[in-house]
Amino acid sequence: MLKKRIIVCLDVKDGRTTKGVRFQNNADIGDPVEMAAAYGTQGADELVFYDIMASARGTGPDLDLIKRTAKEVFIPFCVGGGLASEDDIRAAVLAGAEKVSLNSQAVKKPELIRKGARIFGSQCIVLGMDAARDTAMPSGYRVFINGGRTATELDAREWAVRAAELGAGEIVLNSIDVDGTKTGYEIELTRLIAEAVGVPVIASGGGGTPAHIAQVLTEGKADAALVASIVHSGQYTVQSIKTELKKQGIPVRTEN
Repeated sequence: MLKKRIIVCLDVKDGRTTKGVRFQNNADIGDPVEMAAAYGTQGADELVFYDIMASARGTGPDLDLIKRTAKEVFIPFCVGGGLASEDDIRAAVLAGAEKVSLNSQAVKKPELIRKGARIFGSQCIVLGMDAARDTAMPSGYRVFINGGRTATELDAREWAVRAAELGAGEIVLNSIDVDGTKTGYEIELTRLIAEAVGVPVIASGGGGTPAHIAQVLTEGKADAALVASIVHSGQYTVQSIKTELKKQGIPVRTEN
């Protein structure tokens, strides 16, 4: 059985790690490189860095941050935010990122997924998708871009399927409705997308306890869970989360 992954997410704004609730009221919580190194020693399987302002500002990836992280971190990490071209993807990979997350720019230029997958391999191209409940959509969920600020006409399920067909190797699925609330993942949304695509789905948004993570990995059929608030707060460590998951029979990597 494939092991489930615990992936730590660091939202970055102006070179600092920040955390908010439903993309609002973000507070500075530390240096992203120092935090990344600490999570690597804690047993995180992967890391994700999101520049939460890059798309809105029209700026590219923070190459200096990627390079500094690559020197300190020895687990795979993904970067997202503002990657708008093949050159941006190449620059991020050459700076040390194993994966890139395409979100707003993928919606605006879907062909970027296909080109990125062809040049760098599907394993390098991650679709980042922010979705919220909307009964006007066929699946009941609408896709948002620009850090959750802008609604699109895309249905979440339809967009996930299309992105996978274009070559996205996995999907990070973030529920805007529960983002940062620590009230639990959006199980219905996660299961909907996981059952619709043939690539790994990483659940994001709402994780507050190991029980929430266990639920989304089982009932939600996610291949991995993104965590942020619950480890940033110090309430849990990555290792303590994995210990609880293992007790419930969920396969995880526990050795450092």
